[in-house]
Amino acid sequence: MEQRIKGTTGLLALIGSPVGHSGSPDMYNFCFRYHNLDYSYMAFDIKEDQVPAALDAMRLFKMRGCNVTMPCKTAAAQNMDELSPAARIIGAVNTIVNENGKLVGHMTDGIGFVGNLKDHGVDVKGKKMVVLGAGGAATAIQVQCALDGAASISIFNPNDPFLDRAKNTAAKLKAEVPDCDVQVFCLDDQDKLKEEIAKADILVNGTSAGMKPHEDFSLITDKSVFRPDLIVCDVVYNPEETKLLREAREAGCTKTIGGKGMLLWQGVAAYKLYTGMDMPVEEYKKYQAENEK
Repeated sequence: MEQRIKGTTGLLALIGSPVGHSGSPDMYNFCFRYHNLDYSYMAFDIKEDQVPAALDAMRLFKMRGCNVTMPCKTAAAQNMDELSPAARIIGAVNTIVNENGKLVGHMTDGIGFVGNLKDHGVDVKGKKMVVLGAGGAATAIQVQCALDGAASISIFNPNDPFLDRAKNTAAKLKAEVPDCDVQVFCLDDQDKLKEEIAKADILVNGTSAGMKPHEDFSLITDKSVFRPDLIVCDVVYNPEETKLLREAREAGCTKTIGGKGMLLWQGVAAYKLYTGMDMPVEEYKKYQAENEK
């Protein structure tokens, strides 16, 4: 599966800062080689104030698309010609498709979360959820799960500026997806948190809590909230099993789901948008495992 760059090769890229650590070029280029597609994927370090110029270049170079990472997601959304429903509600994009000069912005982070759950045999439709956090990842999860039929979402966030963001998201979802009951609470109210988790099917940590180098931290301090039928999820993927997931597993939760798969499945969604093809997920997983040895 040798890949050669020719005069006809189409360009895709990751934009944001920093991007040097990203595994996206390796993933997309493997998949392009697998499908024998004449594309190449690179990463460009772009600051927030450089986004308009980067998007102009995207049009000029007739790039097929871009993935967008921090701190450029909001600025990119403000410069799109069209937005997907999730991107419009969130006000941020992580995937841009160039449709003959028209830039269409999508948000696949939430799609990645839902896809990761489906990969573990879990469907969010009809489920009651508790989501910790109101940052970018948590908001994307809240919006996509509401769009995909979750019955209710209880958002818990510390009493900081993101609490207002959570309230804003809830207001938008009540207007856009009235069938999903979205409530916002302060994380300081531990009694309310315990009460909502007791009613929930799925508990999600949508924050960086527990990420290296803070592996000994979890937002859930009362382990009595864990029960066998509670599905516990984390967006953190380093470490693969966070303190939250470990304590949930040790307390008897039969299904704990880490964040590594979310990265893969948001890429799967973006790949479909770029190429119209299904990403060779199993082949990529095998390739990834071989290269991690």
